[in-house]
Amino acid sequence: MIDYIKKIWKLTDLRNRIIFTMAILLAVRVLAHIPLPYVDISSLQKFFTSNPFLGLLNMFTGGTMENFSIILMGVGPYITATIVMQLLQMIVPSIEAISKEGEQGRQRLNYYSRMLTVPLSIIQSWSMIRLLESQKVIGTLNTTQIMMLLIICTAGTVLMMWLGELITEKGIGNGISLIIAIGIIAGLPGQIANTKTVLVANSAPLILVTILTLVITFLIIAFIILMTEGERQVPISYARRTRGSNYGGVETHMPLRINSAGVIPIIFALSMVTFPPVIGQFLQTAKSETLQSIGKSIYNLFQNNEWFYSGIYFVMVILFTYFYTFIVFKPTEVAENLQKNGGFIPGIRPGKETANYFSFVINRITLTGAIFLGLIAVMPFLVKAFYPSLSTIQLGGTSILIVVSVIIETMRQFKSQMLMRTYEKY
Repeated sequence: MIDYIKKIWKLTDLRNRIIFTMAILLAVRVLAHIPLPYVDISSLQKFFTSNPFLGLLNMFTGGTMENFSIILMGVGPYITATIVMQLLQMIVPSIEAISKEGEQGRQRLNYYSRMLTVPLSIIQSWSMIRLLESQKVIGTLNTTQIMMLLIICTAGTVLMMWLGELITEKGIGNGISLIIAIGIIAGLPGQIANTKTVLVANSAPLILVTILTLVITFLIIAFIILMTEGERQVPISYARRTRGSNYGGVETHMPLRINSAGVIPIIFALSMVTFPPVIGQFLQTAKSETLQSIGKSIYNLFQNNEWFYSGIYFVMVILFTYFYTFIVFKPTEVAENLQKNGGFIPGIRPGKETANYFSFVINRITLTGAIFLGLIAVMPFLVKAFYPSLSTIQLGGTSILIVVSVIIETMRQFKSQMLMRTYEKY
């Protein structure tokens, strides 16, 4: 391992990329601790601690919401914009045509995603500010103050988006993913300290709980790696071609991942299940008693009934996993491309039967991946139900999944960079 690090450090270009990435991530963490005005930070942190829904959203922003930072929404609006553009590729034929134009089409879609990020950032920032205002976390703001906050928050999101793309272009790894992962890791020490305080206050066996937590975390990480890297290899044969006296054929396989959708279904489901309680909180401030009653019922259903919330969350993760998997993997198109290139699955007719076979296989393995993601998503609630003392640690399955996935992807890029420069396999 030490020799491997030395070889990386000796390569000037790769070393500069690493230093550049670390400098950008350090700048992001500094920005995350610069607060906006008009808010009591201690009251804000108590509000996030008592609200599990906002706690999950805060996790994705790396604590910027809890700090009411100038980068309040983090890269959330950009991720939302990217997801929206992916969905529009299925709905709008013109956008689908752009996606098939190769690198030029990809750049156009990225441009549209950046443009869509701005209005989404304004909407999300305004919703968060109004929510905090309705809960008396911040005082009543006038129009000028709200406009100033919206401009700062939107500029912060655009800055984060730009920094993430700089890392992707001139650094190592996917910039947006690294920003989210480093934010999750940065919040871990504080969560551990809070958990220790709770355990000491409850006279819990600190050493035993620590060992048990480490063992469970290790098993979760091993399980996540197994499911992330797990795949079904579909055998593919290519027709023989005669070239003079030489006869050649190719036997290969097509890997179908158990978890093709990654963490996107969790983000989808999280956005959906956090929407009703937020609406409920807004309705409670309405002038109409009927709307107040409806808002209180909705909020209590999600806030006080965690089993109901967990069940809805679990089901939605499974549904979105299937939905997104068939966005990124289209059996009919795969079968057509395979047929055009002279490939076929042994024992399966090319064309429609191949597409049906791919649909059958992807449906079966996606069920395993969907259940896996569902369990990962509701893991914090299961931990809270069986081990209430550990509820202060928000580094649940979703966080670990993101961090592990980012580490695996970054290591792959390290290996590819080393391979390009040294022509050696590591």
